[in-house]
Amino acid sequence: MGTLPLQKCTEHKFSATVNRTHTFIHSIAILFMLYYRLIINLTTIHLSFLPYWFLIFTSELILSFIWLLDSANTWTPVSRSVFPENLPPDDELPAIDVFICTADPKKEPPLGVVNTVLSAMAIDYPPEKVTVYLSDDGSSVLTLCAIREAWKFGELWIPFCKEFGVKRICPDVFFQAVDEINGSKEYLQEREKIQKEYEVFKERLKKAQENGGTEERHFGPNIEIIGQRGKNNGKAKIPSLVYVSREKNPSHPHHFKAGALNVLLRVSGIISNSPYILMLDCDMHSNDPSSARQAMCFHLDPKISPSLAFVQFPQRFHNISKKDIYDSALRAIFVIGFMYRSVVEDYFTSFILHCKGWKSVFYNPTRPAFLGSATTNLNDTLVQGTRWSSGLTEVLFSRFCPLIYGLKSRIPLVECMCYAYLATQALYCFPAWFLAIIPQLCLLNGIPIYPKVSSPWFIVYSFLFLSTLSKYLWDVVHSGGTMRTWWNEWRVWMIKSITAYFYGTLDAILKLIGFRKASFLPTNKVVDDERLKRYQMGIYDFQASKMLIVPLVTLVILNMISFIWGIGKVIFEGRFSDFFGQVFLSFFILMVNYPIIEGMILRKDKGSIPLSVTILSSLLSFSLLFLGSIFLM
Repeated sequence: MGTLPLQKCTEHKFSATVNRTHTFIHSIAILFMLYYRLIINLTTIHLSFLPYWFLIFTSELILSFIWLLDSANTWTPVSRSVFPENLPPDDELPAIDVFICTADPKKEPPLGVVNTVLSAMAIDYPPEKVTVYLSDDGSSVLTLCAIREAWKFGELWIPFCKEFGVKRICPDVFFQAVDEINGSKEYLQEREKIQKEYEVFKERLKKAQENGGTEERHFGPNIEIIGQRGKNNGKAKIPSLVYVSREKNPSHPHHFKAGALNVLLRVSGIISNSPYILMLDCDMHSNDPSSARQAMCFHLDPKISPSLAFVQFPQRFHNISKKDIYDSALRAIFVIGFMYRSVVEDYFTSFILHCKGWKSVFYNPTRPAFLGSATTNLNDTLVQGTRWSSGLTEVLFSRFCPLIYGLKSRIPLVECMCYAYLATQALYCFPAWFLAIIPQLCLLNGIPIYPKVSSPWFIVYSFLFLSTLSKYLWDVVHSGGTMRTWWNEWRVWMIKSITAYFYGTLDAILKLIGFRKASFLPTNKVVDDERLKRYQMGIYDFQASKMLIVPLVTLVILNMISFIWGIGKVIFEGRFSDFFGQVFLSFFILMVNYPIIEGMILRKDKGSIPLSVTILSSLLSFSLLFLGSIFLM
């Protein structure tokens, strides 16, 4: 009699056929486009236009190259299912260490951190085999106080979750959910009792914070075992909880989150030394108590376990609005980290592990295993995007470039392409900037850069444009999104390309040549009620750094001028066939970025674009027009 299966992998052949067919046809169209630029267009342009032709051609090359890399992500789509009921008995399951990192009590409030800690302690796994570690890189007295209080509350919370089979094991989420209220008299009594204890617990933390708790720091390394492993309080055993604060010497690099995780590795090696590690962000609470057992279905399957390095759950968020105007859902797969050299230690570590022959599994269950806090305003979205872009670009320009180091390490080409796509994503900034400026300047100076509408080559450009948009719409809808999701993601892609990708690439280059030191800014987890309300209503919040807003507004104004001027050329000069491509490009940019126009002209609330930004951007736009006209003469 054979062993019962623990997991199953299913390949989606229809989706694979659609994706591969599209890749083949789209690639042929790209080759035609490149032939047009190099053979036909290059021989007809004026010598003075050559620098602009080069920038346009470079943009088309970069877009085509990144698109080709991205096609690898959908080459062989699969889904996975698990059978935790077939796992060994609890006493035979391996031990698990849970690593949680926090760095700044102002941006990562301790109440949210301890909610994550409590949810991790309440997972459906033998408690004597679970140890939860919290790394506090801010050395905050308030965080240490909060984690001590969390253990006391956990002595009530965890037995309650175990006894009544609670699914929402994060206290804050549980007490806000209406569908968890129905139950027996005993359940309701216990729930009311524990909720009162939780409110008292929150009030103590609030008072400590108001008294300046976020400013206080303890110095030197600190390791404190908050509660004993597997302690039995008469109802249920409770996992062990350990607080760790490492020493950080200002004169030596401490490698940010990767350094904190490596310290946790050394500490856990002495205290618990579990063979498996669950890593969570401080705002990423457990949403499914069975998540650890689900992961073990892969790790304990003898067919894949000898080479399996990690199981990755998708990053999901509890505070995403229906409109998700900032594309905070991160629907695309991203590989949530120990290696240094990059602030995106998760990406870099997983890549190196794959290069060394290890495998990984991406598992997307119906019920999200973990839920984090997404950015809900434009400033935080772009700051976070800048940090990620900087880290990814660092890897691209290092000796660990995926397309070189990966192929040398003999990992599959398709896998190399997937990693390379993420590493090159920030390079979108160059075609985004070039295509938002060069065609518009040429239009204003009467220089066509795309084929005439009457030319057969115009069909090639039209096909590539429509093919890209329609295939992306297919991907979005196929993964559960909507037309609105598709449109929002286009908008955020443009915004990030102009700002976050550009500043991230610049930051990485400056660090590589020694002009800047590596830095890490945690994403702000503090909720501003007014800004959150705008986010939930789908209204953009432009309360952001001028460095982020001015480039966006400048390019929108430039395209407004270009579009109005282009319409005049088309109508009064009768040059519709010559300039349709450029006029349509400006129109498309304006439609995608309509919220910026609205923020400049129609809105007067606190989240609108300040008049000073509009004036400065207008001056920069006219400067671009003036300089561009001089060089195009």
